[in-house]
Order: sequence, then C-alpha cells, then structure tokens
Amino acid sequence: MAMALSNSTVAACITSLSASNQFSLPYFSPFKPLKFPLFWPWQKVKMGPLTVSPMGFGTWAWGNQLLWGYQQSMDSELQQVFNLAVENGINLFDTADSYGTGRLNGQSEKLLGKFIREFPFGEKRIQDEIVIATKFAAYPWRLTPGQFVQACRASRDRMQIEQIGIGQLHWSTANYAPPQELALWGGLVAMYEKGLVKAVGVSNYGPKQLVKIYDYLKARGVPLCSAQVQFSLLSTGEEQIEIKNICDSLGIRLISYSPLGLGMLTGKYSPSRLPRGPRGLLFKQILPELEPLLVSLRDIAEKRKKTVPQVAINWCISKGTIPIPGVKTVKQAKENLGALGWRLSSNELLQLDYAAQESPRKMIQNIFQTK
Repeated sequence: MAMALSNSTVAACITSLSASNQFSLPYFSPFKPLKFPLFWPWQKVKMGPLTVSPMGFGTWAWGNQLLWGYQQSMDSELQQVFNLAVENGINLFDTADSYGTGRLNGQSEKLLGKFIREFPFGEKRIQDEIVIATKFAAYPWRLTPGQFVQACRASRDRMQIEQIGIGQLHWSTANYAPPQELALWGGLVAMYEKGLVKAVGVSNYGPKQLVKIYDYLKARGVPLCSAQVQFSLLSTGEEQIEIKNICDSLGIRLISYSPLGLGMLTGKYSPSRLPRGPRGLLFKQILPELEPLLVSLRDIAEKRKKTVPQVAINWCISKGTIPIPGVKTVKQAKENLGALGWRLSSNELLQLDYAAQESPRKMIQNIFQTK
C-alpha cells in the first residue's frame, strides 16, 4: 500500500536519524529542495578523536602528470567529484605535501582547500565536518622537529584552513637514516601540541616500527590515530595482516590505500588491454595470474548487482579498514560510492580470501614500507 509522506514527516525522520551516532546527513541548502544522497545511509566510524566516513577519497592523482595524466583542465570535474562526495556523506580526504609533479608540487592540497572554500553550502560548516589527512614527506633536508612543523604550516597555508585533521608521516627513515626518524617523530608531537593538527598518523610503517612510534607518542601523551598502508585483495601478505592485527589491538585505525591495486581490481584491464605509462609495465607482470581472484569478484558482483570495484572496496570496509580509493572523474566517484551501504557476507569474504590466495602474483609492496 502506497503511503504519502508530508514534508514534516520527512524532516522528522531525518532529524531522528541524524541524532544517532551511526548516521550523518548530507549538506542541504535551506534555499533548495531536499536532495537525497545516492547511497543511504552512511555509517560513520571513529578514528582517534575524529568521526569519519567508512570510506575516504584519495587525491594522489590531483596534480600528478607522470602517473595519472593530470591536466589543469580537469579541475572543474575534480571539483564536481569533491562536491558529490561531500553531498553523499564522504568527509575524509587523503592528500600529501608531495602530491603533484614538478611545478605542480602541492597541487592536491591546493585543490582540496579551494574546493572546501567554494563548496556551495557554506565554508565554515564544511571545514568543521571535513577531515583532511595530509602526509608530510620525510625529505632528507627535514632534519629537525622544527622543520617538520614548518612543513605542516606550509600545508595548512596551501589549503587555507585553520587546522589539519590528521598530520601523517609519509614514510619512515628507519631503514636508511635512523637519527632523522626521531626528529620526525618529535615533529609529529610538536605539531599536535601546537594545535596545528587534530590528530597524528603514519604511513608505510611496518609492524615493528609501528609499535615503536606508538610507544614513543604514548609516552608523550599523543595518541596515534591512524596507520596507512597498502591493503587490498592484492596485498594481504603476512606483514600486512600483522600490521592490521597490531592496529586492532592498539586502537589504531588502518587506512588502506590502493584498495583497487592501482586499477588491477577494477576488472577493466586484461593482459591484452593495459593502461598507458608505468602502470602498464606493472600490470603486464601481475594481471595474467589474477584470473581466480577476478573470477570471484565478477561472480559476487553479478549476484549482488554491484560492480567489481565496489566489491573490492567493500572487502576492505568489511575487514574493518578505511579504504581511500583514488578518484579523477564523476563516474569513478559515483561507482566508488556504490561500495557503501551494504556489507559482504562471511561466506563471500571467505570466497574472496581463498581466491586471493589462489592468485599467485601479489601487488609489489611500497619500497618505503619498513619492517
């Protein structure tokens, strides 16, 4: 039986949902008709002191000409991508001070700041809700805590925001410059104590170094909010699983980057259909032996009426991580959003885990990840 809902009834339902801790609402303009999101609802998760969407968007491609073919003519669509994401409950955006090639270094941060300021429904509210997680590169000339703090200030200035959500150390120098490592840790403490960031995190830290920095920060009253590593159906080796277990035991939220294996888990490529540029060389090595995994992804996607990328991203969410797939187009953003609002069953997870084990080639680990 059909039932008509009055505007007041709809408003009451929305108010009731937003009052809970589990759901967040899109940004509605008081001067426009209500625009419901593409995917409902969006369950939020805790990450240290912050509340974030169960999936974020990565912005590595925003400014990267070499690997992702960025051109400034793309900026208009990237702004549409940002607006679509925020309207649909995404409030976590990952970037880095090194994202952008050549003269475009820092371009990703600049674009994020611009898009926040130009979001149509009010800058202050957006700034309060959005969590920018930026990474500071461990460049060899950043040798003191003060220099690392200055890097944080520079990122904040590029984005033109008052406070960064999560300040992350992009990689560890323990393998090649141990003294610098302690200086960078001191920089994380200083930027947190100065109120430049709401929380701190790390990226590309292996299990041993992750425990060390956790203990270092804890002794100084600074909680480690997040650890970002390559984690996907293509990257589930013993070390990655150990990192995940450590994060779970210590209350650190694992952020999984490259959840689609740079595009290998989208189902759009094959040994005879490779992407251009450096990715094509990597895909040529790995794709021929991924058939068991891709078959399982397609099987589940068909039964679920989802796409292969949506299933691959949902696997990361179902494992308790926060995936940050990269986005360059509105089409990609819409597809990624389809990974929200549902969960793979335990049987489906087992099927994918087994298929991943049966696919002999794995993703090459980031050379900067420590032990």
